[in-house]
Amino acid sequence: MGLFDDLSRFLENRLEEFLRNNPHLELEALLEQLREQEEDTLKLIADLKLQEKRSEEEILSTAQEIQRWHIRIQKAKNANREDLAAAAGEREAALLREGNQRWGHMQGLKERINQSQELLQKIQQRRQEVQAKAAEAQTARAKAQTQQRSESIGWSNKTSSYSGGFDDLEEKFRSWETQDELEQMKRNMQK
Repeated sequence: MGLFDDLSRFLENRLEEFLRNNPHLELEALLEQLREQEEDTLKLIADLKLQEKRSEEEILSTAQEIQRWHIRIQKAKNANREDLAAAAGEREAALLREGNQRWGHMQGLKERINQSQELLQKIQQRRQEVQAKAAEAQTARAKAQTQQRSESIGWSNKTSSYSGGFDDLEEKFRSWETQDELEQMKRNMQK
């Protein structure tokens, strides 16, 4: 097992190093993870809503049974059949307890649905933030590549100016600041 653990740690370290060196891939991996979480949450919500619908149907059925036994109690009392009225009263009480349990279960399902929907909103908001950062990073990468091409052309033509160097410094700082924000978002997501 030691060799397997060592190999696993080595591969994880290499993957982390690769992602640090290629932040756009790290963003894509994060986006994929968020897509999967969103999909799982949507499935959970659909399953909970199905359970809620079944629970509502069971409660309605139980309420109809309670009503039926309540009528029977009245009929038995009107006919002076206290033995039947007492037994029907016990049945009605058992159905009321069952109905209360089902109602509590349904309320729990409603709460879980609300929590899942809140989670879904958070995931979707986070995904939008990461998509915006990915677009920013893509734009910064494209600008950096364009800048590198123009610099290589400029160096070969020997016509570069100080203002071009200043813009390059601006781009480097923007790239560095974007990377810093990305790292901060990653740390916040892991909390």
